Amino acid sequence: MEIIERKENPVLDRVELTFQWNHSGEATPSLSQMVDAAAKAEPGADKKLVFVKNVNTRFGMSRTSGMALIYGAAEAASIEPDYVIERHKSLNENESKQEKAKETEIDDSEPESQEAEEEGDA
Repeated sequence: MEIIERKENPVLDRVELTFQWNHSGEATPSLSQMVDAAAKAEPGADKKLVFVKNVNTRFGMSRTSGMALIYGAAEAASIEPDYVIERHKSLNENESKQEKAKETEIDDSEPESQEAEEEGDA
C-alpha cells in the first residue's frame, strides 16, 4: 500500500489517508487487508477505528485506490454512516472469533500432552 496523501483533520479527530495499492498478479485486496495496512501506516491506530471508503479498482488494471479514515476515539467515529460502521463491525467480530478459536486450540492441546505423559509413566 502506498500513501498518496495524509491529511490531519483535528476538528473531526481523524487522519485521512488517500492510498493506492498495486497488486499485479494477485487478487484485489480484501477490506480486512486494507484496514490492516492502513492501521500499520498510521502509528498508534486502533483497527476498530479505521474505516476504508471510496475503494475503486479500474477494470483491467491491478491498481486499487481508496481512502482510509483513522479516528482517534470511538466518539469521533460515531459520525460515520450506520452501514459503514456495520460493515466494519462485522470485520472486527470475525477477527475476535478467530482469536478465540486460536485460544481454544491452544487450551485444548495442553491437556492432551499431560495425559500422554501420565500414560507413559504408568
